Amino acid sequence: MILIFGISLFVSWRLKSKFNEYSQIGLSNGLSGAEIAQRMLQENGIYDVRVVSTEGMLTDNYNPQEKTVNLSNDVYYGRSVAAAAVAAHECGHAVQHKLAYAPLQLRSALVPVLSVSSRYLQWVILLGILMLQTTPIPLAIGVGLFALTTIFSFVTLPVEFDASRRALAWIQDRGVVNQREYGFAKDALWWAAMTYVVAALGSLATLLYYASLLSGGRRSD
Repeated sequence: MILIFGISLFVSWRLKSKFNEYSQIGLSNGLSGAEIAQRMLQENGIYDVRVVSTEGMLTDNYNPQEKTVNLSNDVYYGRSVAAAAVAAHECGHAVQHKLAYAPLQLRSALVPVLSVSSRYLQWVILLGILMLQTTPIPLAIGVGLFALTTIFSFVTLPVEFDASRRALAWIQDRGVVNQREYGFAKDALWWAAMTYVVAALGSLATLLYYASLLSGGRRSD
């Protein structure tokens, strides 16, 4: 657990460092993240998704319910390699949505369940640990709920990697970046993907820890 936490901090720091570095490298074509996003959507036949700016850093996301590609201000207005990579990646999710990409559909189906369970998860786990010597039922429920979180984390991995693959293929095929810029964009998206990998492994480690508590409590009975 401590090792994964340390790795998570390193990957998060590395991602921010890479984003800051590549934000200083201007695109040779001078396009902004918003312009790149709009172009990628249109060239994939997507005309009902809006590209909007949002506050914060690395807050970029695609909202399938609102049908918006939300880009942080640095990406929306930026004309850098980092802006191009992030904008294209988020549009990759819009392409997945249009094509009914199965992992994205599964992840979207899990969101309502997780939004409800996450409100009570920590309290159920705490109650389960406190009552473990009396009954294993609350902790078993907590482990089950946490298992959904872990499944969501792992389902997210193919969604993120596929969006990056689509983004990199498009910006290369359409000449949005030159060869040097492509390498930087690929590196930036790789570090972004690693944050999801670490999160999934961290979730799995936590699940196994709670499951071991449950198993130990049952054996003591």
